[in-house]
Amino acid sequence: MNFLSHFYFDRNVTNCYHILGIVLPDLLKNADKTIVLHPEKLHDTNADINCIIKGWNKHLEVDRYFHSSEFFLTHSHELKKLLTPAIAGSPVKPFFLGHIALELILDNLLITTNKLDAHDFYEHMNGCDHEIIQEFLTFAGLNDSTKFFRFFDGFKRDGYLHTYSETPKIAYALKRICMRVWEDPFIDEHEAAINDVVVEYREQIYDDFMQIFDEIDVKLSLN
Repeated sequence: MNFLSHFYFDRNVTNCYHILGIVLPDLLKNADKTIVLHPEKLHDTNADINCIIKGWNKHLEVDRYFHSSEFFLTHSHELKKLLTPAIAGSPVKPFFLGHIALELILDNLLITTNKLDAHDFYEHMNGCDHEIIQEFLTFAGLNDSTKFFRFFDGFKRDGYLHTYSETPKIAYALKRICMRVWEDPFIDEHEAAINDVVVEYREQIYDDFMQIFDEIDVKLSLN
């Protein structure tokens, strides 16, 4: 799941470090894909750091339920089939694109159906102290956090998740994500075709997209 979908499950939590934790695995991956941390079983004397760890573990739990769900398997596969002709000639793998497209569509639907507000998410991000985050990263074994903080500060400043409320921007967001792996993933024709697929598929799942959130909520409540 993407940033806002993870936030949905803890949208009523008031501790900003917990909210940071639920998206930190993805923030780190976006900042530098070579960063690999495993703080899952760590425990610190600092309560804020433990909140980050708790959030981190929640992220892993939600992703595990999501990626094994029938909803994900069905819809990511359908998007893969629809997107394959749309990106003919592109180096991007259709499975990868179908996976990411589904996650961005879900974020878009959460915003456009008023299930949550991206502003609330950014308020949490802005409430976190760099020193606490640095202390966590050091504790988790990251020796150089320069790339992460450069990305994180830009992530907060740009407020890019607000644009997910505009469905046509999803195709551009997909391009940005793919550019981390492929230098020139799409030409303009690809983007236009991707946008057509995304807009139509969003309408197809509009009425029942919340079933995956409800399903995961139930599983979380049992643990």
